[in-house]
Amino acid sequence: MPDKQFDYDVLYIGSGHGTFDGAIPLAAKGYKVAVVEADLIGGTCPNRGCNAKIILDMPVALRRQFEDLNGVVTGGVAIDWSQNVAHKDEVIGVLPGFIGGLLDSVHIDVIHGKGVLEDPHTVSIDGTLKTAGKIVIATGLRPNRLDIPGIDLAHDSSDFMNLTKMPKKITIIGAGYIAMEFATIASATGADVTVLLRGDKALRAFHQEFVETIISDLEKHGVAFKRETSVTELKAAGDQIEVLTSDGQSSTTDWVLDATGRIPNVENIGLEKVGVHYTAKGVTVNDHLQTSVPSIYASGDVIDKTQPKLTPTAIFESKYLSAQFAGESSDPIKYPVIPSVVFTTPRLAKAGVSPETAAAAPSDYTVSANHIPDDWYRQASKETLGDNLLVFDKAHHLVGATEVSNQAENVINSLLPAIEFKFGPAELNRLVYLFPSITSAAYGQL
Repeated sequence: MPDKQFDYDVLYIGSGHGTFDGAIPLAAKGYKVAVVEADLIGGTCPNRGCNAKIILDMPVALRRQFEDLNGVVTGGVAIDWSQNVAHKDEVIGVLPGFIGGLLDSVHIDVIHGKGVLEDPHTVSIDGTLKTAGKIVIATGLRPNRLDIPGIDLAHDSSDFMNLTKMPKKITIIGAGYIAMEFATIASATGADVTVLLRGDKALRAFHQEFVETIISDLEKHGVAFKRETSVTELKAAGDQIEVLTSDGQSSTTDWVLDATGRIPNVENIGLEKVGVHYTAKGVTVNDHLQTSVPSIYASGDVIDKTQPKLTPTAIFESKYLSAQFAGESSDPIKYPVIPSVVFTTPRLAKAGVSPETAAAAPSDYTVSANHIPDDWYRQASKETLGDNLLVFDKAHHLVGATEVSNQAENVINSLLPAIEFKFGPAELNRLVYLFPSITSAAYGQL
């Protein structure tokens, strides 16, 4: 039950998915809750992350569909970047107010300002002290910045999504989600794009054969990839930027995106003062998302964890903590299968046991390979490339799937229940899907 010795039962530092998905149902049960936020309500994902990105990408996916159906559908498809950004702003501009309204509807106090831990039960917000029985650190991640001369000439992902005009020539430093997705968007919009990889691989957490499929396709669409190339310095060169690299070469570009990853927001929030342990990867928690200080918890991307730092993970953690705080469960967190997707064109998505894990344990798993263009349903949309790998255990339960295709995210979402609940032949035979559909095509491969 609510504890009256503190100002709040639970106080969250940060207002993203690591907070509001659990804070709202907790407050609805009668608990007194506060949310401290120094920036936009809703955090990264709604305002400058997933939501914004997918809006900017939708015309890109449509353009690819027109490209595949060339001859069946005639006429050109060009992306008006300024209109695309304006549409993005229109859609996401209402989200902070909408999320704030949800918080207000259950009487959550939203306190604007920077929250700093003072002791295990006290947070200072720009000098004002608030106490809580439990505190949740949900401060998320921010873009990494390279430590090189001239880095102030580079931009981050938020800057890219707010460009009012697409530069003619863009250089992207990095090879992760943001680098690959924004290379896809910029190229489809007409920019001359170069991607600089510090190593020889992109998207290291994904099946590399499929990653190379994406790289090859992007190269066919004009994107240049330079591997094992580190940027050593950026210099102003009139209206352009000179990019100096470790191989002694230099090139000029109109715009530089530093997409070298994201780092946890753990600095200057009082962690050291109150004894909360953390690493370069984030806040350290136990199997109840509790930090080294028993009254302080963490949720979302700021946690040092092996689970993917994605919005669905943060939502699950936030709801888990809500149930814990309300006394509805005392169990340790048990993560479900969490899917991942890269919104390139084609998409790359995965869930469950990876092909690499299966290959390393052939006595435990079998892998089925499918070539996407061979499927009649994909032929309807004239998809010309794509593959998937399905991983089964010895009882023929589907335990993992990885796909590269224009519909990869929808296929993995369709297969997710079978992976999470370990459907066997009997359960799979009971599932009757709408036909024709991407789901019926996906399950037809099992």
